[in-house]
Formats: sequence, structure tokens, C-alpha cells
Amino acid sequence: MHGMGGSMRGPVVLGLDFGGSKIAAAVCDLDGNRLADTVVPTAPLDGAQVNLHRGITAASVLLGSLGGPRLVAVGVSTFGIPSDRGVELAPAIPGWDSLRLDLELNRAFDGVPIALATDVKAAAQAESETGALVGCDPGLYLNLGTGLAVAIVADGTVITGRHGASGEIGYGLRYLADVAQPSGARIMLEEAVSGMALANLASTIAGRLVSAEQVFTEAVGDPRWDHLIADFVAELAFHLVNLTIAIDPARIVVGGGMTAAWDLLHGGLRRALDAAVPYPPELTLARFPFDAPLRGAMSLGVAAARGRTVTVAEPAVSL
Repeated sequence: MHGMGGSMRGPVVLGLDFGGSKIAAAVCDLDGNRLADTVVPTAPLDGAQVNLHRGITAASVLLGSLGGPRLVAVGVSTFGIPSDRGVELAPAIPGWDSLRLDLELNRAFDGVPIALATDVKAAAQAESETGALVGCDPGLYLNLGTGLAVAIVADGTVITGRHGASGEIGYGLRYLADVAQPSGARIMLEEAVSGMALANLASTIAGRLVSAEQVFTEAVGDPRWDHLIADFVAELAFHLVNLTIAIDPARIVVGGGMTAAWDLLHGGLRRALDAAVPYPPELTLARFPFDAPLRGAMSLGVAAARGRTVTVAEPAVSL
């Protein structure tokens, strides 16, 4: 836990980011200045309620460490698409898809305004406001974390799509044989190109549990991991090139936990874009590669506290 000691008297906003591997919380003032933050791991096998309450508890402890300041709003980012039916497209934690985050958090935090958005869209909002996507029209945010998704920013607005599912490329097709096949009958892109997918494949090859981070850190001198990374980058590049041709962005910004190995990812992606895209865009690391969703959540909360419309949250829930 990081933050200031003592008691805070002014109103504060809470930001919460529910991810597939961790839950992050931060408290800021109404100008968005971060006052304290904390991170706890998720335990996917324990289910939705356990992880929800783990996040709520971490946030409550964080607020308590500041002397129990007056909470005026909560901004939340989550994997999946929050709606009044639950959190859709959220397989990372069992039961998360039927969780009413808006109602649960409203009860936990005494009815203060709650604003929610998909994590990658919240991250793109943060990058477009104060990060590497400032002034990029359009801009593309690529998230390489536990899962795989992108967000498109046009004229300063994160495009959500009709159902909030814009940029969910993890559901993409990989082969011609996948055409007309339902998702359960094929291997989706996220199951092959994501931190989770890389860890699963590496663990199968090694006969032991191997994390995506270990694959990259052990890559030097180990031909098994060299081959695995080359295939990973090639398939990612294939889809990124096609997406880039469709959008024609000014810049592609990459964030997420896997960017810790940016030096092993950048070259292959750069070469693929330069070779195939008519107008190759800039390709750069995000300004906030590891906590942009949390920053986006705080921004949502500040806007909710000030009574502003937060376009990134639509059509997600805002109470």
C-alpha cells in the first residue's frame, strides 16, 4: 500500500480496477491527484463474490488509512462489459458474468455515484486524456495482458460500439475453417494470443507451471521459448496489421502486463506494420503501461463526482 499518512478532510474519489490477475485501488482528490493506492491478487478459482469482496475490503482499508475521508464517487474498470445484466464477456472469474457490480458497489459504498467501464476502454481514456494518445485521431490502444483487446479513440472519444463490445478482438477468427463456427467450436484469438494463452502453452511444453513473464525472461538461450515468442508475435502482428489497415490510426499505443517484455515484442510488430500497412502508424509503449485502467477508473469517478457525462462508460452502467 502506498500513500500519504494522516487524515484527509476534503472529498475524495475511489478508483477500482478489477483485472484477471490483480485488483488495484486508488484514492484521489477532485482534481485527480492520487493520494494512495494498493494492489491485491485475484483468486479466479474462488469465484466472483470472493474476489469482489477482496477488492471492496482493499479499498475500504485504503480509505481507512487516510483517516476515513468523505467518499463522493467511485469509478470502476473491469474485464468484461458491465451492464444492467451483469458483466458480459467475462470468463476470467467464474460468476463474474452474473455479477451486478453497480448494485454491489452501491451498497458497499453507501450509495455514492458509481461509474463503470470496460478496463481496456478505461485505459484508452486515460491515455487519450494525459498519455500517449493525446491528440491522436484516430488512435488505437492495444492491451496485452491476461487477455487481449483493443480500444479505438476518435476525436477524443473512446468508441464503445452498439453493445459496448467494440475492440473485443479476443473473439476473432484465426483460420478460414473458423468461418461460421460458434465460439465454443473453435479456438478464439485470445486463447492463442494473450498472457493467459502463452502461460498455458508454455506450461504444457515444460511440464510445469510457467508464467508469461517467465517465458520472456527465460527466452535468451532457450530455443523452446524463442520459437514460442516468435509464433506469438507473428500471430499478433497478423491481426494488428489487418486492424490497422481498417482504422488507419495516427498512433498505436501498447499497454498491459506483457509490455514488460516490450523489447521482445516491438521489433516484430514494427516490421509487420511497415511491410503491409499503406500508411504505417507510430507504434509506442503506453505512457501508463501497467496502470492505465486504474487511472481511467479514477477519471470516471472524478467525472461522476462532478456530475459530468462520461462517454467511455456508455453503454455501461452509471448510477
